[in-house]
Amino acid sequence: MMEQKPPSPGLLFREVPSLALIWSSPVRPVRLPSKHSALEAASDLPPVLVFPGILSNDYATSLMRRTLTASGFPAYGSRMGVVTGVTPRLFAKAERRLDAVWKKHGQKVCVIGISLGGLFARVLTQRHPEKVELVMTLGTPFSGNRRANNAWRVYEAINDHTVDNPPLPDNPSAKPPVKTIAIWSRRDGIVAPACSRGTEDESDIAIEVPETHFQFSASRPSIAHVLQLLHDHAADGED
Repeated sequence: MMEQKPPSPGLLFREVPSLALIWSSPVRPVRLPSKHSALEAASDLPPVLVFPGILSNDYATSLMRRTLTASGFPAYGSRMGVVTGVTPRLFAKAERRLDAVWKKHGQKVCVIGISLGGLFARVLTQRHPEKVELVMTLGTPFSGNRRANNAWRVYEAINDHTVDNPPLPDNPSAKPPVKTIAIWSRRDGIVAPACSRGTEDESDIAIEVPETHFQFSASRPSIAHVLQLLHDHAADGED
């Protein structure tokens, strides 16, 4: 079993260069992976709703969403503004956004959460499984020790509650009643791999990738992997 302790200072330091990927996400051009470049957008592909991580907003997921949309998956930002914590106010915004995307398309939504955004994704799906067909988290600390990461001090500094006592009663480690994918990495410098991988009963699939934490939302390899998982899921639904 993996240890549940924060990643080492060395791994944390290696995250710094990847911040540029996040900051430049809105202006970087879409480049579809070669295997998807010839695909035509299909009207029956499900919509995708993407939630960013702490101290981040929809700009950070711009390249991912534009790439997914270009490949046929209508992708939407959270419209939550800067995410500061899992609070009733922000969660209410997330609920309204999910409801709006669900009603617009008249079909269930694939919900993706980056880091802290994955907590919104999992709890939203627990509460509204009739609106979600897939939930995917990338580097999300949904399992185990809530202090086994290098972000909990920042979280507590900008919120009026501790990571151990959030103002929502929901348990994000409980598996939502839909297909659930947890993406994690041993190179993650923010969240302990054990906490973003979870246990066998907390997700349907746990997938290890080589990205660092800040690469999850904006690196081309990470986006290509998310896209492939969505295509595989859509293909499974056609069988």
